[in-house]
Amino acid sequence: MKIERRPTTTPDRREADALLLAQTRSLLDGERDWLANLSQFTALVDEGMADLNWAGFYMARDRELVLGPFQGRVACVRIPFDRGVCGACATTRAVQIVPDVHAFPGHIACDSASRSELVLPVVREGRLLAVFDLDSPSEGRFDEADAACLEAMLAVLVDGTGWP
Repeated sequence: MKIERRPTTTPDRREADALLLAQTRSLLDGERDWLANLSQFTALVDEGMADLNWAGFYMARDRELVLGPFQGRVACVRIPFDRGVCGACATTRAVQIVPDVHAFPGHIACDSASRSELVLPVVREGRLLAVFDLDSPSEGRFDEADAACLEAMLAVLVDGTGWP
C-alpha cells in the first residue's frame, strides 16, 4: 500500500482525510495483534500527515502514561497524568489542540523542535487505554479537522485490534 502525505490545508482535504481513514481500515483489516496494529497505525499517521516530527502512543498505566509505539525522535518514557499536554488529555479524556506548546502551562519539552501538539484520548468502554500524541515543528499546525480525522481513525483501531 502506497501512502500519500495528506496536505495540511487544501480544497481536497476532506478527500485526503477520507483516503487516510480508508487506508486505516485496509491496513488493520484482519489483524488482531494490538501491538502490531498500534505500530502500523503510528507509521501510517507519520507517513500520511504532513508537517509532523513525532506521532505515537502513551499507554495508560495507573496514574501515568508510558511510552508505546511511535515514530520520531527519542521521547519521554513516563508522563504523570498531572503533567503536560498528554497528562491533560489523560486526566480530562478530552482532545487537546495546542497551537503553541511553549504557552501551555507545564508543557514537557521532549523535543525542543516541537511547536504545536495534538493529543487524543483512546478510550474503550469507558476505560482510558492510551493517548495518541502528535507534535509538529510548526506553530498552529493542528485544528479540529485533524482531530476529527484522527478520532475516526482511532475508532477503527480500537474496534478492530483485540486491545487488552
